[in-house]
Amino acid sequence: MARLPIGLQMYTLRDEAAKDYVGTVTAGAEMGYEGIEDSAPPGMRAGDFRRLLDGLGIVAAGTHTSLDALESDLDRVADFWLEVGAKYITVSSLPASRRADGDGWRTAAAAMSEVGGQLAERDLVLCYHNHSFEFQSFDGEYGLDIFYGAAHATHVQGEIDTYWVQHGGEDPAEYIRKMPGRTPLIHIKDMAEDGAFAEVGEGVLDWAAIFEASEAGGAAWYIVEQDVCQRPPLESVRLTLDNLRKMGKLG
Repeated sequence: MARLPIGLQMYTLRDEAAKDYVGTVTAGAEMGYEGIEDSAPPGMRAGDFRRLLDGLGIVAAGTHTSLDALESDLDRVADFWLEVGAKYITVSSLPASRRADGDGWRTAAAAMSEVGGQLAERDLVLCYHNHSFEFQSFDGEYGLDIFYGAAHATHVQGEIDTYWVQHGGEDPAEYIRKMPGRTPLIHIKDMAEDGAFAEVGEGVLDWAAIFEASEAGGAAWYIVEQDVCQRPPLESVRLTLDNLRKMGKLG
């Protein structure tokens, strides 16, 4: 089975990037990360962003944005990321007002399907990134299951976040197995015994099972994200990468 590339969600290094964006991206590339997932760097034009990444020998694995931004200004968002060379446009979360009940999730799924169809016409893929609030039940069914059941199967793909699935009370590997061919992006982050965020390999998640399920299901990227780090964030992302090497997930 082919090895998946390893990307870095820049939210992990948000404080460092706010002070020195180019230097922070460069540090990640020099560690061995093969791509980044990010919002548009403040004030940086798409062509300049693409040249920065090309010069470092990495790519844009994708971006996070909001559904509101896509509904109100899809062409601008799509044009920017097409020029950068990203393929995956991910809605990072849904506001509470759009997911208050099962019908809210179905309405959100319809809206995402419409946007995803428009992006697909431009060879872009729309994904949804989960937290754990999606595991609230409505009439015995998780909001996330209602959402994916109602959304267009190819126009709305998944970016499964392993920590948040575990936090929501489910097994990340089992949840990935439920969605074969529909989880191109896997956010990999571990959970410490006390429930805190942890570097991959430093917590309680079953990584062998997660990797097997992800690769069998057709995932395209593993993307490292750690919302809160107990050590300096650059040390955390290096430790995760070192552990992934030991697990055989990085050459």
